[in-house]
This record gives sequence, structure tokens and C-alpha cells, in this order.
Amino acid sequence: MPLSMNRDVFITCAVTGSGGTQDRSPHVPRSPQQIADSAIAAAKAGAAVVHCHVRDPETGQPSRDLSLYREVTDRIRDSETDVVLNLTAGMGGDIVFGGVESPFPTIEGTDMVGATERVAHVAECLPEICTLDCGTMNFAEADYVMTNTPGMLTAMGGMMTKLGVKPEIEAFDTGHLWYAKQLVEDGVLEAPALVQLCMGVRWGAPDDLNTFMAMVNNVPDDWTFSAFGLGRNQMAYVAASVLAGGHVRVGLEDNLWLDKGVLAENWQLVERAGTIIENMGARLMTPAEVRAKLGLQKRAPK
Repeated sequence: MPLSMNRDVFITCAVTGSGGTQDRSPHVPRSPQQIADSAIAAAKAGAAVVHCHVRDPETGQPSRDLSLYREVTDRIRDSETDVVLNLTAGMGGDIVFGGVESPFPTIEGTDMVGATERVAHVAECLPEICTLDCGTMNFAEADYVMTNTPGMLTAMGGMMTKLGVKPEIEAFDTGHLWYAKQLVEDGVLEAPALVQLCMGVRWGAPDDLNTFMAMVNNVPDDWTFSAFGLGRNQMAYVAASVLAGGHVRVGLEDNLWLDKGVLAENWQLVERAGTIIENMGARLMTPAEVRAKLGLQKRAPK
């Protein structure tokens, strides 16, 4: 496949995530104010999109608390910083089995709720984008499964579309792209769709370039895709995604380090990604340009 480098690139900053990173770096934001401040700093450094989870302000553990989401989004909007808001909808699909001999009952860490509850914060906050993890997969730990059934995805995707919030399809393997195309064919999601290619997340698609190009080649030509790689490969995937015709994601959700032994802040990762993109001869898109490209609605909830 010949290269078709992207010359107009937007950066998404994944600000905090839901992984157990809160005690591994003092820069991982916990409180709504810290998350919002980090998102605003990332936007000022060149991120056109900020992807936000929320955490318990005291423990740093991932949360689905609507009031925390509302505070984060209100703080970002009230700052008058122009940035596209992208909220996760990946929470509420976690099963942790009791073990290989006695899988039931499930144990601590299980968080399974219905479709309406999983998108309640999206309906509350009305971001421009929210994520849709487009498949079920074994996810790093021995007995943890990230659960997104076809029925759940159909229900959640339909709710997002009805709300006027654009789903960002999170594809952790080629089968997730296969089902995403089915959701578009069924009219659940609107075309052209938006996809995030998630590389190196155990046990999804490994972060080698052959697998990455297999993922890219499974994205329809009229869709928009972005990509990220975990940890040390985060910046390599900035270059790889631009070369392959896509956009990029960086941030502390995926990587804590700026250099060996140097913990990063979100704005530093965005700044470095921007330098790579511009040194490749591409330019950074503004939030307004991203909205125009993706057909997004910038709204504040009533």
C-alpha cells in the first residue's frame, strides 16, 4: 500500500484514563479541577481534542459519577478555552471473574450496568464526541474481561447518535472494525465514522507496524482515523499514524514518560507530538477545523 501522508492533523490528548496509574506519577490528574486544568493546558499546547475520564478525587480510582463529569466539562467550558470535548463511555462494562475454577460469583472490580446508565453522563454533559469501545476482549489482567456485546453496542450507539454526540469507535483489534462497519450498515452509527486505533493494549492488537497497517487497511476510505501506541511507543505512533494518513493521540492515559526517567505532563506530550507532526511537514488543525471536518455540534447543556 503506498503511503498517503496526512498533511492536516489533529491531536487528541487522553488526559487521565481509568488505569491504575494514579500512584505512579504525581502528574496524573485526579480531581475535576486537576483534570480540567490539565486538559486546558493540553489544548493551549496544541491539542484540538481532549479525551476525559473522571476519578475519585481522594483515591484516584476510576469513577462514573455524573457530578464529577459535569464539573470537569463545566470547568473546561467556563475557561473559554476552545477545545473539542471527548468523554469516555467505556466505563460500566467490566467483569472480574472469581477464578478459573470458580468464576462465579464475580469479584471486586466488576462494574456492569445497562446501556442508559453507561451513557448517562454523555446525555448530561453533551460533549461533541464520546467513545464507543467496539468489542469484548481480555484486558491485561488474568480474569478481567472488558464487555461490550453487540446488543449493548447497538443500544449505546443508537443513544449517542440520537443525542447528536459523535461516537469515536475504539478499535482494539480488526474484529472491532468489522463490527463497527456493521453498525454503520445497520444505521446505528452515521457515516463517515470516526475511529481510534488502539495499539499495544493487552490483549488486543499488538503494536507492530504490520498489525497497525492491517488495522488501517480495514478502515473505510471515507472514515477518519486516529491512532495511539502505549508507553515507549507513543511518539513513534505519532509519526506512523501521520504517515498512514491518520491523526494522533497522546496523553497520560497511555504513557507516563517524556524521556527515560522523566515523568511527563499532558501538555509536554502534546507539545512533543506537535513538533513531530510539524517537522514532518504537516500542520496542526484547530478545534474549529476539527468540528467542520467531523460535523460536530459544540453545545453546552441546559
